[in-house]
Amino acid sequence: MHLRQKIFTTALVALVLFLGLARAASQPNVIIIMADDVGYSDIGCYGGEIATPNLDALAAGGVRFTQFYNTARCCPTRAALLTGLYPHQAGIGHMMGDYGTEGYRGDLNRRSVTLAEALKPAGYRTYAAGKWHVTPGDTAAALANQKNWPLQRGFDRFYGTIHGAGSFWDPSSLVRDNTLITAANDTEYRPSEDYYYTDALSDHAAKFIREHKRDQAGKPFLLYVPYTAAHWPMHARERDIAKYKGRYDGGYTPVRAARWEKQKQLGVADAAWGLAPQVGEWDKVKNKEFEIRCMEVYAAMLTVMDEGIGRIVAELKATGQFENTVICYLQDNGGNAETNGRIGEFTPRAPAPSLPPMAKDAQQLSSRPNQTRDGYPVRGGYGVLPGPADTYMAYGGDWANVSNTPFREYKHWVHEGGIATPLIVHWPAGIPAARRGKIDAQPGHLIDLMATCVDLAGAKYPARFNGEAITPMEGVSLRPALEGKSLKRPQPIFWEHEGNRAVRDGQWKLVSKFPGGWELYDISADRAEQRDLAAKEPARVKTMAASYDAWAQRAYVVPWPANSANATNKAKNSKKKAGAASGN
Repeated sequence: MHLRQKIFTTALVALVLFLGLARAASQPNVIIIMADDVGYSDIGCYGGEIATPNLDALAAGGVRFTQFYNTARCCPTRAALLTGLYPHQAGIGHMMGDYGTEGYRGDLNRRSVTLAEALKPAGYRTYAAGKWHVTPGDTAAALANQKNWPLQRGFDRFYGTIHGAGSFWDPSSLVRDNTLITAANDTEYRPSEDYYYTDALSDHAAKFIREHKRDQAGKPFLLYVPYTAAHWPMHARERDIAKYKGRYDGGYTPVRAARWEKQKQLGVADAAWGLAPQVGEWDKVKNKEFEIRCMEVYAAMLTVMDEGIGRIVAELKATGQFENTVICYLQDNGGNAETNGRIGEFTPRAPAPSLPPMAKDAQQLSSRPNQTRDGYPVRGGYGVLPGPADTYMAYGGDWANVSNTPFREYKHWVHEGGIATPLIVHWPAGIPAARRGKIDAQPGHLIDLMATCVDLAGAKYPARFNGEAITPMEGVSLRPALEGKSLKRPQPIFWEHEGNRAVRDGQWKLVSKFPGGWELYDISADRAEQRDLAAKEPARVKTMAASYDAWAQRAYVVPWPANSANATNKAKNSKKKAGAASGN
């Protein structure tokens, strides 16, 4: 009897171990890649002429979502993506300043869990390489407080920046794991040519994949790669810029028209939507060389990012992890119409360094550094050709209008140009062959990524974590859409940013541009938002506005500007400190 019981126990243990290994083997790796300040039409598989062959290949083998949404701004998007909550519920309804109310603390709260915190109990190793931007990081005092850095929010490894913007040649608030470093003093990563932040992120992402296979092969992994391309400043190598010489010499109209035609051919836009009005007038541009160069650099930045994504994919294939890895690509907001660096008099390049060189350990803390590390003043002004380390420039609203084809408005606003993003999902082991290369037009939102990851990982979203009650996640899993099924979303999708508000319920969208009133659009027929039906549908407006009010009350949304003079003053001071960093 004793022997029989021992044999039974041994067999039972073996079975449990086998089932555990089988379950672990079925759990996919998850990679979430996000670009920064990029419009709906920029990448090739959504209509753009910019070379993105690696993203195009993922789209051809996966599913493209055409009505997926972000939050219209960098840090609220990151908060929603990481937590599966609306950004206000995670404490980041605006930027990284404390506005004095629960939804606008400017720091990721503890009533939320991150993707890493949710997936680790299911056996996942967790990695991040990129822009964090869900906790303050633009001063020495802020960087001394690491409570909301990636390793304190569930990630095992991190390489990237805590702050929201900075030079691509010498990034501010650069961190490896929990150690503040600089591109100059980093002994671990020494590229063969000049340091460039986008390449550094791609290289570290590939390294994490390689080391995971070597050290943690029995576990699935989560890898979060939030690039800063193509957020200002427009920085790129001359050889990459040269690939686009002549491409934009004709100005805005031919590029926008070509994108619109390609979008309709690809099926990522519907001719019925129409095309929102063009903003830029090429005939009135004073300095065409400058405008052309801005778009050349912007395009180069995206191509370099795509090349890095290619290296990530190559590493997955080389380590035998490609087939069972879910790769998601999206963007944090629409094209950016901000004027950073474009205003004021032209500043020529200094003939020689005029400032003391910076020590290797000296930090660049501001989103706009005053100088390069070798002593050149950083310059702006209309006509300064972007690209080199001593320039600081945005590409401007007229090109952003092209990026957002066919939509209206930009980053900051919650009309379609501000919140529409591509979403590519690629998963060879999990997407049926018949669905590969297909397009899905069901509305989705960043909040769905947490639900999707929890679903695919077989994880359990916690009711409590580290002694705190956790806000229930808001989204729905996208797995049914990958299989060609309905998402069955139980409630509308909502937005608020800087007083700009919106509700998406089925084919209908209620939207307001602060401080204006409600507009109503039938998105199935008018996604360019040109025919306001609010006056014709007052009952629908009333019903949808009431649903917005109910959501705003439960999601810690308050009337902009964050309901107090004190909060407004804090916001102004924060913007001054960041050097007009209204677009971080």
